[in-house]
Amino acid sequence: MTNPIISGVQAYLRFSRRWLMGTPERALDDAYEAALRIKALEDTYFGGDRISFQQGNYSSSARAYFQTELRKYLNIAKLRLAEFRTSSSILQGDRPPTEVRIDEQAPGSSEINILDRASLIPKKLAFVDSMLARYADGIVPVSALAARPEVEPGRNGMQPFDRGAGRSPKRPADLESIADKTGVLPRSILRTADRIKRELDPNAEQEVMEDFYISKRRTFISVRLVLLLIILPLLTQQVTKNFLISPIVDHYRTPETTGAFLNVDIEDEAFDELRRFEERLRFSNLVGVAPSLSEPEINARLQEKARELQLEAMAKSNNAVKNVFADIFSALVFGAILLSSRREIEVLKSFMDEIVYGLSDSAKAFIIILLTDIFVGFHSPHGWEVLLEGVSRHFGIPESRDFIFLFIATFPVILDTIFKYWIFRYLNRISPSAVATYRNMNE
Repeated sequence: MTNPIISGVQAYLRFSRRWLMGTPERALDDAYEAALRIKALEDTYFGGDRISFQQGNYSSSARAYFQTELRKYLNIAKLRLAEFRTSSSILQGDRPPTEVRIDEQAPGSSEINILDRASLIPKKLAFVDSMLARYADGIVPVSALAARPEVEPGRNGMQPFDRGAGRSPKRPADLESIADKTGVLPRSILRTADRIKRELDPNAEQEVMEDFYISKRRTFISVRLVLLLIILPLLTQQVTKNFLISPIVDHYRTPETTGAFLNVDIEDEAFDELRRFEERLRFSNLVGVAPSLSEPEINARLQEKARELQLEAMAKSNNAVKNVFADIFSALVFGAILLSSRREIEVLKSFMDEIVYGLSDSAKAFIIILLTDIFVGFHSPHGWEVLLEGVSRHFGIPESRDFIFLFIATFPVILDTIFKYWIFRYLNRISPSAVATYRNMNE
């Protein structure tokens, strides 16, 4: 009779081999999909031409969105194309399977085309290479376009062009700073006039809608990334622990093959529980609360309780071993999400900056005081002690009081220093009123 654990491991290995052998095809499909996305942007917004930020009457926010999307898909195409070439040179799998397509030309009639996927690989590679070659000279940043009012397509990309005396034009930021310094009217009046001018602009509503769409998309990307970073590692930890690691650990770690106690703490808990059970049993026997028991009967009860405690200690030890391997898989998934979501991380950082720095001064001061009191306050050592003890039990590590006291004596101090440096270096420059509110509330 076949062992179900061995059969499950063999099935998992077969699935892993099929997944590994399909890596080149998946990488090429991802690169091809990214190239198609770039082509869709060109066809939809730029009339099928190369994405250029001089074409179209788009706002700065819309141009920044196109630049972000273009860079994201170019990076995906380059990365997946490199993965395809590397995996194709290493793996030597079977010939890719055939693909069946059904083309319905008219109602009631259909044509079946059987395509070999190997014949599609050169076409996909040619399309991806042609799309990457269109942007081989790089992307002109939107900030650079704002700094150069007049540009013309040059031989090696976008080159500055001055129609006057051949000098590079002065940047609008420089002109604005000079106007602010030498202007006759106060800057507040000029800003009010500029705001009225923008509101009377016939394209103002379109720009507001584009800004709203970009803000909505940024919020969606940030929330999705946060949920992925929370849900996927937790789901991976539970699935691998219950369905992959538990059968293996329970099969190889039994009371007959290994000891029931993984560390001294689990052993002391079992001995204390057995000692308390014996004392309660003898006390009940002496005071007559329970039926009178002889010494052999007491020993039989103690032996039964010892077996029960042995099974409980074995379960705790096995659970700690499972947690170690399951958390390793969870950490790998977490790291993979971070490595594959660099653009999304940048969007999340800007989203968090907007939320944090958009709060009122009292809200900022309240959050800072709350975080500092929890992590580096007077009562924080008790919370750190409980947290470290929970981590020790989770991984089956013996609790070291010396390490816990040393950690509490050093880490909160380092964390407090980081908080103070952030307040002094960044918050004091961005929002001095929030720092003043924080000091008044903290006194």
